[in-house]
Amino acid sequence: MKHDIISLDQATKAQRLIAGSVVRTPLIRMKQTSDDIQIYLKLENLQPVGSFKLRGVTNTIKQTSKSDLSNGVWTVSAGNTAQALSWAARDLSIKATSIVPENAPKTKLDNISRLGGEYIKTPFQEFAKIFGTRKYRGMSGKFIHPFSDPMIMAGNATIGLEILEDLPDVDAVIAAYGGGGLCCGIASSIKAIKPDTKVYAAEASTSAPLAAAFEAGKPTNIEYELTFVDAIGSPIVQPEMFSLAKRLLDGSLVVEVGDIAESVRNLAKSNYVIAEGGGAVSVAAAQSGKAGLGKIACVVSGGNIDFTKLSDILIGKIPEL
Repeated sequence: MKHDIISLDQATKAQRLIAGSVVRTPLIRMKQTSDDIQIYLKLENLQPVGSFKLRGVTNTIKQTSKSDLSNGVWTVSAGNTAQALSWAARDLSIKATSIVPENAPKTKLDNISRLGGEYIKTPFQEFAKIFGTRKYRGMSGKFIHPFSDPMIMAGNATIGLEILEDLPDVDAVIAAYGGGGLCCGIASSIKAIKPDTKVYAAEASTSAPLAAAFEAGKPTNIEYELTFVDAIGSPIVQPEMFSLAKRLLDGSLVVEVGDIAESVRNLAKSNYVIAEGGGAVSVAAAQSGKAGLGKIACVVSGGNIDFTKLSDILIGKIPEL
């Protein structure tokens, strides 16, 4: 499988289709940042399902025929795509099922159920394989891949369009790298309009397959450690996504889990923004200085964090699983 870079036409079409169904989120200046590094927060945690995932899922659903949706939809997700799919399926009165890892946060699982979706827990290694096989025993209906799909990436590309509308002179954009659909979607629209703008992935040091792939020149297996940064990272980068990433991204910025926790804490205390670990990794990367100086837009990709973990972070701890 090989994906083409999302075109500007695909991105603008997605922008028209999802308008009214998805929040056009604000881009705000982060407090307590220096003049040398001006951090701006793209608040995707304000989507009604708490993450950016609603953009790609909505775009996909709106471009899928009713007959293809008649037997329901299913996905594989650490929790955020599952919530987005449950939200969209509820509006259409169709069944939504998500295969989730055994360590999926209770907050996300409760939200899936609250939105009318169903979930099936599976061991992490089996869960991770589905991103490549796109199959799971007993599943029927339309499979919606959480990142490796053109319509998903086109929906994510609308974030890039909005950033450039609000901050035309942005120097760099940073987004978390989970499967690559967010980073590659955003980079597609940014590079099409303002090619000199840097676009970086951000990863946690405990689960950074993209950085390893860039270093090796190809996808390579890594040791994956589960932490509270549960929405991103995997044992390996999917080959078709690495092909896109190496054409679109200016690198992967790897940060420590402790620095991510500090960014979650800073966002809450300084800007009253609730971010999950994967949502704050972009801010940690910007604050590290690895993206350089100037105006840096950080995508706060999600805010679905268990309150027990958030309370630990707010008092200076790194939460356990």
